[in-house]
Amino acid sequence: MCARNEGALQAAAGGIRQQHKVDVFAQALDVTNADAVHDFVEAVVTKFGSADICVTNAGGPPAKGFLATSLDDWHKAVESNFLSAVYFAREVIPHMQKRRWGRIVTITSITTKQPVLELVLSNAVRSAVVGLVKSLANEFGKDGILVNNVGPGFTATDRLKELAKVRSAASGKSQQEIFDGWAVDAAQKRIGEPSEVADAIVWLASERASFVTGQTILVDGGAYKGL
Repeated sequence: MCARNEGALQAAAGGIRQQHKVDVFAQALDVTNADAVHDFVEAVVTKFGSADICVTNAGGPPAKGFLATSLDDWHKAVESNFLSAVYFAREVIPHMQKRRWGRIVTITSITTKQPVLELVLSNAVRSAVVGLVKSLANEFGKDGILVNNVGPGFTATDRLKELAKVRSAASGKSQQEIFDGWAVDAAQKRIGEPSEVADAIVWLASERASFVTGQTILVDGGAYKGL
């Protein structure tokens, strides 16, 4: 596991060790630093012997409209949400090729299929990740490496609370009203749970998804209205 916040990272790792009785290697790093990603993957391979499954999940860019975004915002979004996936893929694919087995799962958003207001950075940059996923799936499928993307809909995370705050300030509605409005958009009329997104990731990383690659799986309760 890796994340920028050392305290939160070690707390999460400790919880997993205690609950599941497994060995967890956790290291704080910035995924926009290619050298740091290289060193992390090498440390994982040294400790566990291989890099079989890689899940990339950098935090989303800030909620803003187009004219409110600066060029610095764009650069940071590209580095955090696109190039971080590139860095990890570059490091893990050679190890997966040696074993002729691997799974790469990127985490993006429903925005790759259906743009969301005030999320222009996410709408644009996360779509580039889908292009990367398709390209890697086509190139490395022959090596037994499957590459897929998971796009969560509105899910009960801190990130969603941030977006609710922005929309509340802009509309004059309460944050609860904003959440209720998102729930109405989903066919199931509710916000998703993080565990429901996790279940989709686990499936894609397993042998049960052995003939699934280059896909974007939406975990959105039916919020996406396209075909």
